[in-house]
Amino acid sequence: MVKINGEEYDLAGETLSDYLASANYSMAFIAVEINGQIVPKSQIGSVVLRDGDTVEIVSFVGGG
Repeated sequence: MVKINGEEYDLAGETLSDYLASANYSMAFIAVEINGQIVPKSQIGSVVLRDGDTVEIVSFVGGG
Protein backbone atom coordinates (compact mmCIF):
# COMPACT_ATOMS: atom_id res chain seq x y z
CA MET A 1 0.00 0.00 0.00
CA VAL A 2 1.09 3.54 -0.77
CA LYS A 3 -0.12 6.42 1.39
CA ILE A 4 -0.95 9.53 -0.65
CA ASN A 5 -1.99 12.65 1.24
CA GLY A 6 -3.09 10.48 4.16
CA GLU A 7 -5.12 7.96 2.12
CA GLU A 8 -3.94 4.41 1.36
CA TYR A 9 -3.92 3.12 -2.23
CA ASP A 10 -2.83 -0.15 -3.81
CA LEU A 11 -0.35 1.45 -6.23
CA ALA A 12 2.91 -0.40 -5.54
CA GLY A 13 4.71 -1.00 -8.84
CA GLU A 14 2.98 1.85 -10.68
CA THR A 15 4.79 4.99 -11.73
CA LEU A 16 4.19 8.28 -10.00
CA SER A 17 3.43 9.93 -13.34
CA ASP A 18 0.71 7.34 -14.12
CA TYR A 19 -0.96 8.00 -10.76
CA LEU A 20 -0.79 11.79 -11.22
CA ALA A 21 -2.31 11.53 -14.70
CA SER A 22 -5.12 9.22 -13.52
CA ALA A 23 -5.89 11.60 -10.64
CA ASN A 24 -5.97 14.57 -13.05
CA TYR A 25 -3.15 16.54 -11.43
CA SER A 26 -1.67 19.34 -13.52
CA MET A 27 2.12 19.02 -13.46
CA ALA A 28 2.49 22.79 -13.74
CA PHE A 29 0.80 23.40 -10.39
CA ILE A 30 2.05 20.67 -8.04
CA ALA A 31 5.01 19.66 -5.92
CA VAL A 32 5.55 16.04 -4.86
CA GLU A 33 7.38 14.61 -1.87
CA ILE A 34 8.04 10.90 -1.32
CA ASN A 35 9.21 9.71 2.09
CA GLY A 36 10.29 13.24 3.03
CA GLN A 37 12.25 13.92 -0.18
CA ILE A 38 11.05 16.34 -2.85
CA VAL A 39 10.84 14.71 -6.28
CA PRO A 40 12.21 16.95 -9.06
CA LYS A 41 9.70 17.30 -11.89
CA SER A 42 12.30 15.93 -14.30
CA GLN A 43 12.27 12.62 -12.37
CA ILE A 44 8.52 12.12 -11.86
CA GLY A 45 8.25 9.90 -14.95
CA SER A 46 10.89 7.48 -13.67
CA VAL A 47 9.71 7.10 -10.06
CA VAL A 48 8.08 3.74 -9.32
CA LEU A 49 5.92 3.69 -6.21
CA ARG A 50 6.87 1.04 -3.64
CA ASP A 51 4.92 -0.63 -0.89
CA GLY A 52 5.16 1.55 2.22
CA ASP A 53 5.89 4.83 0.41
CA THR A 54 4.36 8.00 1.82
CA VAL A 55 3.56 10.57 -0.84
CA GLU A 56 2.51 14.17 -0.28
CA ILE A 57 1.18 16.16 -3.21
CA VAL A 58 0.75 19.89 -2.85
CA SER A 59 -1.25 21.90 -5.39
CA PHE A 60 -0.54 25.56 -5.89
CA VAL A 61 -3.59 27.79 -6.08
CA GLY A 62 -3.55 31.40 -7.19
CA GLY A 63 -5.76 34.05 -5.79
CA GLY A 64 -5.83 37.35 -4.09
